[in-house]
Formats: sequence, C-alpha cells, structure tokens
Amino acid sequence: MIQGSTEWLAARAGKFTASRFADLMATTKSGPSASRQNLIVAVALERLTGEPEQTFQNDAMKRGTELEPLARGAYEAKTGELVELAAFVIDPGWPSVGISPDGLLGDDGLVEFKCPASQAKHLAALRDGAHAREYRWQVQGQMWITRRQWCDVVSFDPRFPDGLQLAITRVERDEKAIDQLKQAVTAADAEVAAIVQDMKNMRSAA
Repeated sequence: MIQGSTEWLAARAGKFTASRFADLMATTKSGPSASRQNLIVAVALERLTGEPEQTFQNDAMKRGTELEPLARGAYEAKTGELVELAAFVIDPGWPSVGISPDGLLGDDGLVEFKCPASQAKHLAALRDGAHAREYRWQVQGQMWITRRQWCDVVSFDPRFPDGLQLAITRVERDEKAIDQLKQAVTAADAEVAAIVQDMKNMRSAA
C-alpha cells in the first residue's frame, strides 16, 4: 500500500489518524476547539458514507511529498540508519485509529520527515528543535500505535547550505501524553458513534 493511493485513503476513512491528533487535542480558553469538532464531523461522515474526506493539497503539501525521498536519503546518509517504509499501521486494540509513519528504524524507532516551505521554520528547527514541538501529538500518536520508544523528527530544506539541510531532533515516548491521547480518542469516538447512530435512526424513521 502506497501513501496517497486510493487504497491508502480508503484504509484511513473513518479513523482518527496521527496527522489530525493536534486537532483532536486542540483547546481554547472555553473548552475544545472548532478544529476538534470539525474532525469529529469529518470522521462521522466517512463512517456514514464509507468514502474518505475530499481534501485539498496545497503547494506546501505537494512540496513535502516531492521532497520526502530526498529527505529520507539525506537522513540515511547522515545517520547510517536504514529507513523501512510503512504505509498504514493499526492496532487491533484501537480499531478507530490508524497512522502512517514516514519510516520505521530498527526495532524501537520511527522517523518523521518535514520539508517546510518556510525557510524560517527550518531555521527554527535547526536552532531549537521547534519542529518536534509543533508535531508533538502526531509523533506521540505514532509511537503509541507502533509501540515504538523514540522518533527522529527531521526537518529538511535543500535550499540551505551543506551541513544545515537537516535538523534531527529525537523525541522519546511520553506515556503521559499517550494516555491523554487515548482518553481523547475514546471520548471523540463516542461522539462520532452517537452522530452515526442518530443518522441511522433518522433513516429508519424516514
């Protein structure tokens, strides 16, 4: 299964995926954010229709897709690690969750590649690992489902001079954060199920 393929999109439909965990965990001063509610509605619609949500791929997303193979090669050359590709991973204990890590490393590690359009973002990644904090929930969610112990979060920008094109920050598994994710998924999944059941009841009554 190839990431981005029709098969991959179908496998993800109706599931909470790691790339949307930040939306799931987002809050405001008054409570859960609008992005959380939007995610719940999107997942409910996918379960009702059986079809993946139609998403728009902007230029920044296309850039990331195009540069990821170069980022992977640069990472392998720098670290000596061999990245094993993994398209989609699920845990039978959490059937409502699915993740697409950029790569597996040995028995315990993961790698996540980011190729920001903004050079300022890559600079921040080089200076203090800002990219690892920005994608915290995605990375912890991937470690949760794959049962891995660490993840190298990599920012790659070939526009920078040699020696500055890669920013690698290793993030360790955080059980407290993973417990928070589990609780959030459980609550959101119940909300999705309620929406789906309401729609089924309306259909039966029609």
